[in-house]
Amino acid sequence: MQTLKLPEFDVKLKDDNVFCLIRKKWVFLTPEEWVRQHFLHLLIAHLDYPRGMFKLEHTMSYFKSLKRSDIIVLDREGGVFLLVECKAPDVKLDQKVLNQVATYNKVLDANYLAITNGMRHFIWQRTGDGLIQLKEFPSYGHD
Repeated sequence: MQTLKLPEFDVKLKDDNVFCLIRKKWVFLTPEEWVRQHFLHLLIAHLDYPRGMFKLEHTMSYFKSLKRSDIIVLDREGGVFLLVECKAPDVKLDQKVLNQVATYNKVLDANYLAITNGMRHFIWQRTGDGLIQLKEFPSYGHD
């Protein structure tokens, strides 16, 4: 798999699978999963996000269609603190990807939205007027 612009870690690989840090099981290794596992490691090991507050591939209903978010981090009250959309490294992070995560957020109502392809990462904070792009990820529990 491609080297990403995310911290390296001792990733566990077996055949075509990677051991998921959160789900505690082997999952099929796709380029998007490679990005997701590295991003999870960043949030947990480098930004001190609590491992028990993550939900992966959360299914939601939006206008009669089912959507599935990549990473959700819950706040201490059970609301959505951070919503992350992961893409494969060769996928361009453009307006279409931002629209995708913004659509998910109409259901989830996260305080922070992020998109990553493992090479580039963008984070926004939701405000009353829309979204403000941030330069760095918030610490967990930051309001």
